[in-house]
Amino acid sequence: MIREARPADDAGISGVNTLAFGQEAEARLVEALRRDGDVIVELVWEQEGVIDGHILFSRLRTDRDGVFAALAPMAVRPGQQRGGVGSALVAAGLEWLREHGTHGVLVLGHRAYYPRFGFAAATAARVQAAYAGSPSFMALELKPGAFAEPIAVDYPAAFSAMA
Repeated sequence: MIREARPADDAGISGVNTLAFGQEAEARLVEALRRDGDVIVELVWEQEGVIDGHILFSRLRTDRDGVFAALAPMAVRPGQQRGGVGSALVAAGLEWLREHGTHGVLVLGHRAYYPRFGFAAATAARVQAAYAGSPSFMALELKPGAFAEPIAVDYPAAFSAMA
């Protein structure tokens, strides 16, 4: 079942991120994004009371009107990976963002994975950001034309702390 995360899920979310990435950096990123008030939405995949997947979208600061989001992190518990949990979380998260008026989403992610949802490096070509220029830096327009003109974005400070 996919649902919005609740405070009671924090330990399970931290565990999933730590297991999925093999380190605690992403779990700390989630905690910092929450603490700083940068989270737009967090969704979890819960099965029999256990959090098996998590996705977070945070608010980007831009030189334009409208809401733009960063997708990071997205984690699925080892053993549940490659079973559709991650795809379901991404699809549900993008639908939530569309319904709530988000204009566009950026991701620094696997080049073979995110294009299936419509993310493309070419769409991110006009984006000025810390990750611009990487072939793994991709964008998805949720509102037509959201990335048609140049746009400068700043990621939340929590991302800089990961480096």
